[in-house]
Amino acid sequence: MELIDGNAISKQVLADVGKEVASLMGEPCVTFIRVGEDPASVSYVNKKQRVAGEVGIESRLCVLPESTTQEELFMLIDELNADPGVHGILVQAPLPSHMDERAVFNRVSPLKDVDGFNAANLGKLCQEDPTAFVACTPAGIIELLQRSGVQTKGKNVAVVGRSLIVGKPVALLLGMKAEMGDATVTMCHSRTQNLAEVTSQADIVVAAIGRANFITADMVKEGAVVIDVGINRVDDASRKRGYRLVGDVDFEAVAPKCSQITPVPGGVGPMTVAMLMKNTVKAFKLSQS
Repeated sequence: MELIDGNAISKQVLADVGKEVASLMGEPCVTFIRVGEDPASVSYVNKKQRVAGEVGIESRLCVLPESTTQEELFMLIDELNADPGVHGILVQAPLPSHMDERAVFNRVSPLKDVDGFNAANLGKLCQEDPTAFVACTPAGIIELLQRSGVQTKGKNVAVVGRSLIVGKPVALLLGMKAEMGDATVTMCHSRTQNLAEVTSQADIVVAAIGRANFITADMVKEGAVVIDVGINRVDDASRKRGYRLVGDVDFEAVAPKCSQITPVPGGVGPMTVAMLMKNTVKAFKLSQS
């Protein structure tokens, strides 16, 4: 069994991004919008800004109070859409409950949608348009597989989860006519009958269902590659914080059966920020063409 080290691979991606930024005529700029003071959101945005600085990307931060109306948020997004000095826009989720996240994501210009959540970019992905911005977690999964030497052509893949952020895009990517595509993909979800039968026939299993330790050893065949997207908190009195993070895969039981597997934490997670930086550089280059 080989661990797929997301921390190490994300550093490789960021090193490549840094070299590319240094060769550009101009500086890419990404603007983050945070509504409210959710502690996790504050932490995520701080990390994204720190990484942007490390690779030479300018980052700006717009913080709005939680009481901000959706129309006020739209006005800010419209201003940033029109600003030629801003190449990427990221609205940090979750948003306050009075806002429609889908409408907000669709307000961001498809040309600056470095999160890949705009409907236009999802449509471009369906059309296999190379100008599409792909959501960062699915893009990171493909990068992990590629840099770990995993072959996807002709393989059977089970994607467990059908969210717009992970499940659907990664299924589209793996089924594309592409070097890291050409797989036969089955998208599974909470209504899938005989789920274990489907996953146990898969050469690659992508678990993105949001349930701790959901994928068990009997659901995975010998020699499979397992990508665990889940990040779940489970109570653990032995830990200082009172909890520990686990994935959607029962790692201890499943890992011995795998040829390769991602850990949680330290697997898919670090790739998300790295792919955001790649998307920002892509947005800058598209704006110059």
